[in-house]
Amino acid sequence: MPLHQTAVINVVGLTGALLGEHTPHLVALAKDGVQLPIQTVTPAVTCSVQSTFLTGLVPSGHGIVANGWYFRNLAQVWFWQQSNHLVAGEKVWETARRRDPNVTCAKMFWWYNMYSSADFSVTPRPMYPADGRKIPDIYSHPTALGDRLRGEIGEFPFFHFWGPKADILSSNWIAEAGMRVFDWQSPTLTLIYLPHLDYNLQRLGPDQPAIRKDLNAIDQVCGKLINHFRESGTRVIVLSEYGISPVDGAVHINRILREAGLIRVRLELGLEVLDAGASEAFAVADHQVAHVYVRDPGKTADIKTLLEKVPGIEQVLDETGKKAIGLDHPRSGELVAIAQANKWFSYYYWLDDAVAPDFARTVDIHRKPGYDPLELFMDPKIRLPLLKMGTILLKKWLGFRYLFDVIPLDASLVKGSHGRISENLRHAPVFISSEKGLVRDELVPATRVKQLMLDHLFAE
Repeated sequence: MPLHQTAVINVVGLTGALLGEHTPHLVALAKDGVQLPIQTVTPAVTCSVQSTFLTGLVPSGHGIVANGWYFRNLAQVWFWQQSNHLVAGEKVWETARRRDPNVTCAKMFWWYNMYSSADFSVTPRPMYPADGRKIPDIYSHPTALGDRLRGEIGEFPFFHFWGPKADILSSNWIAEAGMRVFDWQSPTLTLIYLPHLDYNLQRLGPDQPAIRKDLNAIDQVCGKLINHFRESGTRVIVLSEYGISPVDGAVHINRILREAGLIRVRLELGLEVLDAGASEAFAVADHQVAHVYVRDPGKTADIKTLLEKVPGIEQVLDETGKKAIGLDHPRSGELVAIAQANKWFSYYYWLDDAVAPDFARTVDIHRKPGYDPLELFMDPKIRLPLLKMGTILLKKWLGFRYLFDVIPLDASLVKGSHGRISENLRHAPVFISSEKGLVRDELVPATRVKQLMLDHLFAE
């Protein structure tokens, strides 16, 4: 059975509504092949959807119920973990290898990249020395692969991958690295993750004219990749995990639970830190979906009733509701709240910003007990942001410990979010293939993407 090299380019946030005159390379690929909307999963967030694409399972099957969740045995919330051991189910390259042991896979920045069975992998992995610094770095398998990439294209621009400076530079680096690994190793399946659209779609919302520049920028990157792969006869898939909806405010779900007397906090140097293990109930907020963990199962129904009355919350799912959408997994909260289309969930649990934890005003994805899109913004209240940043960097250069406290606490700044399934298919994620004859669907369920990848690898 002949193998056909296939490249899968994940353009985060891309929807049918965004394709047009500002994305000529992507439109050309769709015209040569086929373009269809994807029926994604709940929650429509990076880690959950990617795991569904690669295993063909819903979250209750692969276990990735969000970008982060409450680890009950540790009594701690952890986001953005990277071990592939967290993901249950057979991955697409493993299934392909059972059909042909010659199949190889390069996994470039797709999540849960560490310790996977992929042959080649590269993922962001900054260093955190004891003096408080955050130093950009990558993790690669094999290790020499990362060393070669650094030597040829420079260090990965981590601060352009996430944070107030996030922009096209990180996607450019990932694309260049993907092409280098493809040329060096000739993998059968190449998976590439391009995050650029995610940034301003959250900062500005999908309806702002300024998004056109971002569309053009990522289309240029995609054009290079598409041409590079197709020149060698490689089949190309472009897809996305979710569409981003315009939002006009946040639901502070943990403040609702705090005011109801259900959340406990601990004072650290006069600032409040969530004490998840001691709380009767708290929410792990992740964009437009929040897992609500309830210590006493007997209180679940009352908490469900409480949350259903909160403006901006559309649904509160119990065990029956979770099962209906494939979220009935032990890692899920006892309840799952879903926001209205124009709202998102903050993780904020304090009632006074004066006692917000020190990490709240920094980019700190691992300490925050929830996702924080405000990390994409520089606090507009800082009168001279460049001066402040320069002062902080000077402290760093002089060897002092420092707090990079430049992130705002104004949830109204966020204009785009995701997590719930888009009702309008034009605003749903897309599946584009160079191979029209291999895709006969009218709507691609996210659970079918794995099979479509296999079809591209093996089918004539």
